[in-house]
Amino acid sequence: MKVTVCELSNERAVLEEQWTGLVAHCRSNDSALIVLPELPFTPWLAASDRLDQGAWMSAMIEHESWARAFIDLVPATVISTEPIMDAGSNYNEGFVWSAVGGRRMAHRKCYLPNEPGFWEANWYERGPKMFEKVEVDGATVGFLICTEIWFSEHARSYANSGVDIVAAPRATGLSSADKWVAGGRVAAVASGAFCLSSNRSGVDASGFEWGGHGWVIEPEEGEVLGLTSPAEPFLTIDIDLDVAARAKHTYPRYVEE
Repeated sequence: MKVTVCELSNERAVLEEQWTGLVAHCRSNDSALIVLPELPFTPWLAASDRLDQGAWMSAMIEHESWARAFIDLVPATVISTEPIMDAGSNYNEGFVWSAVGGRRMAHRKCYLPNEPGFWEANWYERGPKMFEKVEVDGATVGFLICTEIWFSEHARSYANSGVDIVAAPRATGLSSADKWVAGGRVAAVASGAFCLSSNRSGVDASGFEWGGHGWVIEPEEGEVLGLTSPAEPFLTIDIDLDVAARAKHTYPRYVEE
């Protein structure tokens, strides 16, 4: 299965240029599954500690506008997160999109940081503590959205449910890039699944530098198969899902809890 990860800017002009490049890359590489960064199409609203509901609504509209461009990535399936409202509450919702099935809700971000630059708990509610798999083109996929990587009990539960791929859309800084790659390696080993992650990149208006480093990590030893970079912002790797199936029966996955 050919999977694609990336790093994308949240500056509109840069993103438009990158999107054209991503579409060309995915077509030339016959991508089957594409993971985009966390909330990829809007400014990082949680940089402010005060909720601006008007800005949240605008972000929802902006995402809907960009989502129309998913058709350019067909026949690939797209995984990411988007800002939504449900019953009067805001959520950061993970989804799967395909030309055949349309958009499917998969997971609402549950673990929310609340600190300078990442006031997420001020902007949206916690989703339920439900980490369930979703079927995607013959593969089973679980979500660990950004901070959720650090709650490894859910990676372990994905191993028990036979997940092939853990999708980890992120919005993380450059200063902690190595730590996040380490977290991705642990998620892959604990789940016995390929871990795929994409991230924001570049410098935003406040001067904050996003981390990039989209990755594909294999499940047996947690080997990093590839990382994106500013020079190579798109990465496609052909993964063998049988490797994930075998990994479930080797150390440490087979050890009973």
